[in-house]
Amino acid sequence: MKEISRRQFIKIFGGATVASSTLLVACKKKDLSVGVDKEPPKDKMTYRVNPNTNEKVSLLGYGMMRLPKESDKDDAPYDQEMINRQVDYAIEHGVNYFDTSPAYCMGQSETCTGIALHRHPRDKYFVATKMSNFSPETWSKKASMEMFENSLKALQVEWIDYLLLHAIGGDSRDMDSEETFNARFMDNGILDWLVEQKNKGRIHNLGFSYHGDVEIFDMLLRWHDEGKYHWDFVQIELNYLDWNWADEINDRNTDASYLYAELEKRGIPAVIMEPLLGGRLANVPDPIVRKMKKRKPDSSVASWAFRYAGTPKGVLTALSGMTYMEHLRDNINTFAPLEPITEEENAFLMEIAEDIYNLKTIPCNECNYCMPCPYGINIPAILSHYNKCIKEGNLPNIEKEEKDTEDQKEFRRQRRAFLIGYDRSVPRLRQASHCIQCGQCSPHCPQRIDIPREMRRIDEFVETLKRDGFTVPAEQ
Repeated sequence: MKEISRRQFIKIFGGATVASSTLLVACKKKDLSVGVDKEPPKDKMTYRVNPNTNEKVSLLGYGMMRLPKESDKDDAPYDQEMINRQVDYAIEHGVNYFDTSPAYCMGQSETCTGIALHRHPRDKYFVATKMSNFSPETWSKKASMEMFENSLKALQVEWIDYLLLHAIGGDSRDMDSEETFNARFMDNGILDWLVEQKNKGRIHNLGFSYHGDVEIFDMLLRWHDEGKYHWDFVQIELNYLDWNWADEINDRNTDASYLYAELEKRGIPAVIMEPLLGGRLANVPDPIVRKMKKRKPDSSVASWAFRYAGTPKGVLTALSGMTYMEHLRDNINTFAPLEPITEEENAFLMEIAEDIYNLKTIPCNECNYCMPCPYGINIPAILSHYNKCIKEGNLPNIEKEEKDTEDQKEFRRQRRAFLIGYDRSVPRLRQASHCIQCGQCSPHCPQRIDIPREMRRIDEFVETLKRDGFTVPAEQ
């Protein structure tokens, strides 16, 4: 197990009181992952001070990437009335940081966010959005400038509180990460133009969000050291799994421990994304749930991850995409006020992280950046089903020679569960068998998953299971 020393823990997470090692009785709720559903206080939100502006920012930030819809249909409109209600509730309970992007919710997030926030006084919220010029069609200075101006209009604001260069470090088509970064922000002069907008007061804080090539991350921080560009904040992925295991899970990712340390030593505030890894750390296997509930019976599984993300002193805010009101209430309870992770709890979570790592799931966060697939494949749903079967123990081991009768029965049960669940989760015309390996999805994946390879691997796995004589009943 990877470890962190006591000195390192106190330096990064602060001197929180060490909790008692006495284990509490297990919670007996039907859904073990949830906490006690209680109405959160309105005046207990934890705030952090932005050292650049002295603004008090809520430690819980509202991520506007997974907004509620009017129905479960893919093409259902977003439920503006519910979005308004949830934003009202968040502001009423002290949340004041709202994070969006022109790329979120099929291009509708900024508009929905603007409608909801415009109903409140401008000094009640900070809005963060991004220069999401991923497509080569948006790489010209004119197109990128239009993207920024459109963000102001959609959000119905005169300035952006926190503006990010979106997802630096990724590749695009046949270009490496540095070529892509230069094409998006340097060759067209758009970064210098954004600095001008900051000087004019149209941007209050300028930063970037990082996914991918650590050399680009290091380069931008080197520019900060040299005075070439000043970064007011940086958004990184940080959670108790990625703290030490990000590069083990995917060798193209970087451990959060390194990313945070580089920001902390420069005094650059960190905004945290993916504290739940796209929900994976709220949907852990049942044995892990029981271990967590044994320590804190009244707390949700998600609260462990949010407390971890919010504990480091250099964290300005931790984002959560809260589609449902119960998520919003639970998260507000976690941060109102925050109970920092103790040294003993940190060691416990490092053990949990190793348990999760050993499951060998595909590191998909269901962010939908890979969508839409031009051939209609539902990539997130395919990867989600595969990971779900690992979590629930329904992934058949086709490499193991089954000799024992009980082993054969278990294999058949797992095979049936996997195949029936696959057809229920993903319509057949949208399954991995229809992937033509075009590769248009991979450059957009923040986790840098080789999606065509995974589609091919899962399709071959499915076909192997079917060759064993099992067909899904028509009524299924």
